[in-house]
Amino acid sequence: MPQHTSRFTSRRGLLFGTAAVGAGALLAGCTSNDSSDDESEAANDQPAASDSPGKPVTIGFAGPQADHGWLNAINDNAKNRAKKYSDVTLEITEGSNDTAQQIGQIETLINKKVDVLVVLPADGKALTQVGLKAMRAGIPVVNLDRVFNTPQAYRCWIGGDNYGMGLNAGHYIGEKLKGKSNAKVIELAGLDNLELTKQRTKGFDDALKNYPNVRKVARQAADFTVESGQAKMAQLLQAQSSFDALWNHDDDQGVGALRAIDQAGRDDFLMVGGAGALSALQAIKQDNGVLKATVLYPPTMAASAIDLARALGQSKGIGGLAEFEIPASLTLYSAVVDKTNVDQYMSTGFK
Repeated sequence: MPQHTSRFTSRRGLLFGTAAVGAGALLAGCTSNDSSDDESEAANDQPAASDSPGKPVTIGFAGPQADHGWLNAINDNAKNRAKKYSDVTLEITEGSNDTAQQIGQIETLINKKVDVLVVLPADGKALTQVGLKAMRAGIPVVNLDRVFNTPQAYRCWIGGDNYGMGLNAGHYIGEKLKGKSNAKVIELAGLDNLELTKQRTKGFDDALKNYPNVRKVARQAADFTVESGQAKMAQLLQAQSSFDALWNHDDDQGVGALRAIDQAGRDDFLMVGGAGALSALQAIKQDNGVLKATVLYPPTMAASAIDLARALGQSKGIGGLAEFEIPASLTLYSAVVDKTNVDQYMSTGFK
């Protein structure tokens, strides 16, 4: 699962603000809203990437082993985005969660002299040196989600906002329980040894501080699998005879959590999920169970990483921004999806 430290958040739908919009929208030609002829001319001259074919670019992609719905969606998004461009050749490695194996795969891509590298490292710290090796070889690196230890190991970082996930989940629940006195909330977290889990919990706790009538009464850590979600949720249900809301960090483990909830015959609370799995979006749309919303951690970031790599390979910037270069860091916004907007996001759901 993803790890995140860097933050550069845009809430505009045009600029990575939603899961439905990737960098392609940004990389269209740039125009100016200023009436000055000189400024307009300068903006039109800015080298921004577009969908039109340009200089051929070979992108090396080293992604994760697809042992989780979100990780599989990362790989699919990268492959499908590359197919969109006739000027992009994608050299993709077999996904791996083994650090040594992934280092070897990236070194092979470096030796092939690809133009740009996109890397979602199995372990950001452990792969920092190979990121540095690529950069020193003149191959710019787009670091996807799990961040390297030093910015010197990448040209651009793009990823999700784990703190923002918790923050937005907490605010959504807080608003839903605003009129209820002594409201009780529980949390089904992910792996506690991961920084991302700590960030999600911190955001959630910080949001709940804004609602004095809401109190978190229990928390249980699972490990992002269906089986763990079911087991840990069963424990929470047994320990908590009554509560008003549940936040589950991950929609994959949420499949198991919902099984436990159904087996216990409980429907006296609302549930908010995390990440944006298709099964969760479908359940939200049907609106016949406890799951009422999910907070996105969009795997479309991999498609956007391909867009950014293409722009780097063609020495282009991003349309809609004044700068001639792509940013050093981009954090996607963790939108809340409920029945009011689920149709908009349905196409982004992953299996």
